[in-house]
Amino acid sequence: MSRFLFVSLPLTGHVNPMAAVAKALSARGHDVAWAGSESYLRPLVGPEAVIQQIPLRPHRRQADRGMAAAKTRWEEYIVPHCRVSLKGVDKAVRAFEPDVLAVDQHAVAGALVAHRYGLPWVSMATTMMELTRPYRALPKVEAWIQGNLAALWSSAGLPGEPPHDLRFSPHLLVSFSGEALTGPLSWPDNAVLVGPALAPRPGGPDFPADWIDPGRRLVLVSMGTLSAEASHGFYQRAIEALRPLGDRVQAVLTAEPETVSDIPEHILVRTRVPVLELMPRLSAVVSHGGLNTVCEALAHGVPLVVAPIKGDQPINAAQAVAAGAGRRVSFARVRPQALREALLAVLDDPAHRRAAARIRDSFAAAGGAAAAADHLTRLAERVRHPLEIAENLA
Repeated sequence: MSRFLFVSLPLTGHVNPMAAVAKALSARGHDVAWAGSESYLRPLVGPEAVIQQIPLRPHRRQADRGMAAAKTRWEEYIVPHCRVSLKGVDKAVRAFEPDVLAVDQHAVAGALVAHRYGLPWVSMATTMMELTRPYRALPKVEAWIQGNLAALWSSAGLPGEPPHDLRFSPHLLVSFSGEALTGPLSWPDNAVLVGPALAPRPGGPDFPADWIDPGRRLVLVSMGTLSAEASHGFYQRAIEALRPLGDRVQAVLTAEPETVSDIPEHILVRTRVPVLELMPRLSAVVSHGGLNTVCEALAHGVPLVVAPIKGDQPINAAQAVAAGAGRRVSFARVRPQALREALLAVLDDPAHRRAAARIRDSFAAAGGAAAAADHLTRLAERVRHPLEIAENLA
């Protein structure tokens, strides 16, 4: 059996797929631990998970969009998170002595510590942001990102320059998507696409299942936890879009109830909902286009209306539309009537559901968490003798 240490940013959409892989490894008898904040990780990874405590640097929910969002994501979160967590990740590695590190692509401290001790590591691509290289045509932006990574390398006391892009492990890269959604892309040679990694989630919120009317189609409207504050206006427009549809549609809207008003009886507003439990009952999802939500919906054959805000969300929206599994609307500008028309198109045009079903079948064949666990296990079996690793840690 092998030992795996998981290192993720404290973001739900990053932790959830990695947690599914961690559970698959644990179920096979491997030793698994997390380097992270106990208070943040425990509700997501469950009571049995081993957590090596490191400081928490929460995401500040920046409201920027476009290039400004990319700048603040690196300057105000990815880089500071690495600096804050580096010592804790190092301590976790020394305490747990893993054979392999499973590292969120944006948790750069994990890559640095893996290099420090000569440990094999896996890049876990929990978003499409880095895989699609959206700044490839902007060499100054790419150079600026590489400059940030080089500075983190040097501040970690590692010699010279990084031997490769620290977002991409030379050993293995796991993406939680699939080509039925992404279309043909230029993937790294060591990349594997396993589709969404899904597993039961601990401590899910209560939900009034008897509220659901099987005679009406059920829609989920969810703009993600990080965009909740920026989405108040969108949620209210979604309510207006849904208002005339009460005879045939029910909707569950994930927002703070006090942030929306004049809610009709066929719309249920909850701060949190058990998304995976609801998915088999849904007819459509209205979403910001986060990779988790998009892939979880498509894994259940549910088409989408996507209103992307920032980050990789426009990429995910474009992929869903190109695959025929959804419609795209403007987050900032869409009016209730246009949003209603997009939703009705997704609900009423069987071509969208057929495309979503095709992606669902492709995701199932890719293997999800079990396939990712297979790849991590094979990597662990190829690593150097444990004594050599132990000498590095010493």
